[in-house]
Amino acid sequence: MVLTDGEVTLRPIRLRDQKAWREVNRRNRDWLRPWEATIPPPAPWGPVIQRPTYRQMVRHLRAEANAGRMLPFVIEYQGRLVGQLTVAGITWGSMCAGHVGYWVDREVAGRGVMPTAVALAVDHCFARVGLHRIEVCIRPENGPSRRVVEKLGLREEGLRPRYLHIDGAWRDHLVYAVTAEEVPEGLLRRWHRARRRESPQT
Repeated sequence: MVLTDGEVTLRPIRLRDQKAWREVNRRNRDWLRPWEATIPPPAPWGPVIQRPTYRQMVRHLRAEANAGRMLPFVIEYQGRLVGQLTVAGITWGSMCAGHVGYWVDREVAGRGVMPTAVALAVDHCFARVGLHRIEVCIRPENGPSRRVVEKLGLREEGLRPRYLHIDGAWRDHLVYAVTAEEVPEGLLRRWHRARRRESPQT
């Protein structure tokens, strides 16, 4: 499935994206490092877990997608791969929820690419997949990422102490959330209205 709005496209990640994905990720390594998940030290009785290769990552994402637990996308802007967005931790039954994680090329940050991508993913999850609630968990220090969800009007629900292992340590995260009832017209439509209000009148 391909989701598009203007110059922003979400599509499933592919093995043949490796070259473009690696180039963007390498170029943004220092910028992304403070916000990227890391593998915690193993417990004395536990296995040593290595960071996966690109091919291992894609195969894992595909397997999780086939099991209905994940939706892994790359983000394209003007036809070029510029980032990644994953709806993960999808839970069915009485919860019907998932959480969104993302990163984007610094070169296109501030152009509305990430809010558009998140809105596309959330609308797809609500209207097509059948989820009821989406969360985005962000380190309090990550101002650019927090602005993405604030622009979209997601509700801040509070702090989860030491929630994820990020940049070598267990880090606190703020929880932002939205439910299907809060955006009956769609999150993308809400985002379009917000952008029109922000744009200078001519």
